[in-house]
Amino acid sequence: MKIVAIIPARGGSKGIPKKNLIPICGKPLIAWSIIQASEAQMIDDIYISSDDEEILHVGTDYGARPIKRPAEIAGDDATSESAWLHAIDSIESAGTKLDLVVGMQASSPIRHSKDLDNAIHQFIPSRYKSLMAGNEIEDFHIWRKDRDGNAKSVNYDYRNRKRRQNIEKKYLENGSFYIFQPNLLKSHNNRLVADIDIYIMEKYKMFQIDEQQDISLCEALMRHFHISEA
Repeated sequence: MKIVAIIPARGGSKGIPKKNLIPICGKPLIAWSIIQASEAQMIDDIYISSDDEEILHVGTDYGARPIKRPAEIAGDDATSESAWLHAIDSIESAGTKLDLVVGMQASSPIRHSKDLDNAIHQFIPSRYKSLMAGNEIEDFHIWRKDRDGNAKSVNYDYRNRKRRQNIEKKYLENGSFYIFQPNLLKSHNNRLVADIDIYIMEKYKMFQIDEQQDISLCEALMRHFHISEA
């Protein structure tokens, strides 16, 4: 099977300017996804899709193949699906037939290469058509505020609070990576197509970098769990 990782990495970012290039544990943020994919035994090639020449240059330095993303699918409203579709078309038009794509999120550096390998091994022999990385959340009570500002419980009844061991297991889609077949992405324009499987990651791997305060948190976790030693 031909399995590739495709990492969308736009140049624009409202929360953190040039986010994909900020240093995280001594390396540009985008580098961590490339390093992790390159150390995975099941991934054949790594591609980075970006509208930003500097990101493409850094990605190439770390071993990824660059794909220049058109400006019309690189704005704030652009979806990862549009980047993956464009990348797949570019790869296949050059004569490479793809069987599986591992779509990685550049802003999620807290992962190991074994996560990618284990997820692929989980997915290939299964009946599922797509897979997402996630975390198990057993005791996660969500609230919202109504129009009057009153707090309302969303996913449980606070008047009938269950014991922790009796709560049904639920899962958080953490966005770290997805596995999908190129033909299904093309036909559905969605990274997830039923039937959907979940690759369960450790709880500390749920965090990603969206805001400035996330940087020190992710760096601390990467150092503590030895991810930063790559």
